[in-house]
Amino acid sequence: MSKFVAALPMYDWPEMRGEVDAQWVPLRDAFRQRGIDAPERMARSNRDLPPVPGGIRDGARKLIAPDPATLPPDEFDFHQLWLSPALLFGQTCWGPMELGLARHVQVVAQPSYDAIEGGQGELYSSALVMFSDGGPSVASPADGKAAIPLDLIRGKRFVFNNPDSMSGVLGLTRDLEALGEGLDIFGSRSESGGHRSSIVAVADGKADIAAIDCQSWALAQRFEPAARGVKVVGWTARRKGLPFITARTTPMDVVASMREAIAGLGLEGSVAEQPFVERVG
Repeated sequence: MSKFVAALPMYDWPEMRGEVDAQWVPLRDAFRQRGIDAPERMARSNRDLPPVPGGIRDGARKLIAPDPATLPPDEFDFHQLWLSPALLFGQTCWGPMELGLARHVQVVAQPSYDAIEGGQGELYSSALVMFSDGGPSVASPADGKAAIPLDLIRGKRFVFNNPDSMSGVLGLTRDLEALGEGLDIFGSRSESGGHRSSIVAVADGKADIAAIDCQSWALAQRFEPAARGVKVVGWTARRKGLPFITARTTPMDVVASMREAIAGLGLEGSVAEQPFVERVG
């Protein structure tokens, strides 16, 4: 059994499990061909994370996370995954990275969003969704610049997935600031816990507007019935998408071999600061 952990949790919706598993197989095999002890299956709960007696510590031996064995086994704490010293291959968001995670991990590759509206290469954006009045949705701007309908959203109830999410709140905040506004443009703000939950909240009338990253929006249009009750009224600016990461302690030769494996798969894009394709269907 591998001592390492791999997970692609950011778009691992229940309906996507088979597709996400299928994405892992060629990666796993390519890693193994280069002598990397890649795990057979991806982690999907706290019980799948190796225990760390005494808790997870950084390079200075400072405690940064509890022992995964002490967490609810059926839940999945993404921060715990990202900080695990056993993390071989995972995915995170640039929000947590900017807020301190980058000190504890290494970026292996950037995904490509070319196949998704709102994306271009390693860049992605968020769709601003509101309750549908039957009118058409706003298309993603070809130039990738923000398209924020200030008069439409002023005073509305804003719902976001998590406070450290680049796609759900931080990117929108920066776009608003560039327009001389801020989050106080909204009448209220609330946290939903996930992009899918934000879409449902808007469709159910519990909130008026949400920022949904373009890949999650694409998934919602496939799998979430509530998506039919909302429409896109604007877009945030494109910015760097969700990076694939490994633990800070992963040896550089292993990181280099993973990058070679990704490049050798024959998919569009490249590694490190260049895109790697994650197909959505």
